[in-house]
Amino acid sequence: MSARIKQFFFPYLWITVASALYALGFCWCYDPNQIGFGGITGVGQILNHFFPILPIGTVVILLNIPLFLLGWRLLGGHLLISSLYAMFVSSAFIDLINLFYTFEPMDPLLACIFGGVLMGGSLGVVFLQGATTGGTDLIARLAKLKLAWLPMGKLLLGIDLVVIVAVALAFRNLYSALYGVVALYISSLVMDGVLYGIDNAKVAYIISDAHERITDAIIHDIDRGVTILQGQGAYSGAEKKVLLVAFKQRQIVALKRTVKEIDPAAFLIVCEAHEVLGDGFREYKQNDI
Repeated sequence: MSARIKQFFFPYLWITVASALYALGFCWCYDPNQIGFGGITGVGQILNHFFPILPIGTVVILLNIPLFLLGWRLLGGHLLISSLYAMFVSSAFIDLINLFYTFEPMDPLLACIFGGVLMGGSLGVVFLQGATTGGTDLIARLAKLKLAWLPMGKLLLGIDLVVIVAVALAFRNLYSALYGVVALYISSLVMDGVLYGIDNAKVAYIISDAHERITDAIIHDIDRGVTILQGQGAYSGAEKKVLLVAFKQRQIVALKRTVKEIDPAAFLIVCEAHEVLGDGFREYKQNDI
């Protein structure tokens, strides 16, 4: 198999698998338990509730048409083609599963947990392949163009809350909305974990008179780069070297131990880093999410 075929084939294979898991999560966990679901699929839930003759997947496809026409102009052809594929496949799987098998209701809390994991994980995989499943996923992708600093999971969380409330009103069930919010929150956490990595990056600022020894230990023992910043104590006026280190979550224990073994009096500040791009971390891609 040539490199060009692999480059085309594997993303669509991943989209197909993720779309199937998306449909399974909806049909198994959300639909039979009347848990409010956001997005166009949630609107399909509402219409199917009042008009059972309307299949949810087919409704999703029809409602997505104007969104895809808008997205074609703003996002370009590649994203829209892969998104159309993901939307059609996920919607078709929803209708096929409902046609051949009816899941029994389960404990709503279990449905929220496993449904959130399945939906969030599958959406994260679809986004990683440069696609969406349409609906509010596409709306969030469009919003991301203007709000690039917001994680995708948080964008979807805000947009889908509106639809979840509408689903609860249609079912006349407050618990449907409450469980839907829980499931949506779990889904957004899992999605961001897939997109941005569960092993989140952190940044440390280290102020120490033994900065040379600490720098050497971090570079050779922890295998992380160090940037030396010039600092000055506001009270003493003394010149200080400030070490800036970006590292993975799993390395925090080794970093703190290394610093404190060399200089117990070292001043150490550890901060969360939403995203780190560069050597040893993620690489930047065009239209990155």
